[in-house]
Amino acid sequence: MSSKALIFGVTGQDGAYLARLLLAKGYQVLGTTRGDGARAPANLARLGVAGEVGLHRLDPADGAAVAAAVAALRPDEIYYLAAQSSVRESFEKPVETLIASAVGLANVLAAAPPQVRILNAASGDCFGETSAAAPATEASPFRPRSPYAAAKCAAHHIVAAERAGRDRFACSAFLFNHESPLRPESFVVGMIAAAARRIARGSAETVELGNVEVVRDWGWAPDYVEAMWRMLQQDEPRDFVIATGRSHRLADLVERCFAAVGLDWRDHVRAGAVPPRPSDVATHHADPGLARERLGWQASTGLDELARKLMA
Repeated sequence: MSSKALIFGVTGQDGAYLARLLLAKGYQVLGTTRGDGARAPANLARLGVAGEVGLHRLDPADGAAVAAAVAALRPDEIYYLAAQSSVRESFEKPVETLIASAVGLANVLAAAPPQVRILNAASGDCFGETSAAAPATEASPFRPRSPYAAAKCAAHHIVAAERAGRDRFACSAFLFNHESPLRPESFVVGMIAAAARRIARGSAETVELGNVEVVRDWGWAPDYVEAMWRMLQQDEPRDFVIATGRSHRLADLVERCFAAVGLDWRDHVRAGAVPPRPSDVATHHADPGLARERLGWQASTGLDELARKLMA
């Protein structure tokens, strides 16, 4: 019999790519969404798998509904990707952000039988400012700089407590920035890619950005969902930093996205026009060595190829 996976947040970027990956591996894939309109499965439709995923409308903050769904669906693996994922928006909605990341996950852990394997999508933002000399590893201390990061830290601690206290197969993937054409324009990379495409088609707009000197570790989202799946195939549960191990300025990514459509970004971008987020992180560096060693995983897509894929 095929394995059955339940993805909380299946209609987001990562959820859609993960659903496609698991279907290709022969899984039966079920997913939850808080929406109920024609827009809800848009990402699944773009990847050609909308008709193959069993969708269930569910708010992870509703503990009784989560318990009923898990009991009825009986998954072998659960991937918790349902969270408010905008750092900027988390300052405006800190309670909602905490509920989505931590309370929803706690409901899933309480509802799932002991044999179910559970992955929590944590974030590289948990580590705050990191440097090339001291990149984030699984042993690095948490230094959250936003409500989003604090909520992700709380969710990870819940996972760690469940693993230690109840011997659960539960783990956290500390995902650094990862992008794809499914990234909406409410995220800076999605906005940059969409604007560059419009400008290449003749739009006269100017792209207004904040600090383009911020440094991030950017990867390709389909690579990262492969790492999530590999984490749940291990003999023992363990947390992993998932990143490329190579960091770049935002200006470097912007330059490459515009170059991919034959444009010079300096002719179309006004840097410093957007106020910075409160307590923004200037530099992100990560060391995914443990994932390479234990999972046999490493990012396959460098910055140049990432930009080309975003603009394709």
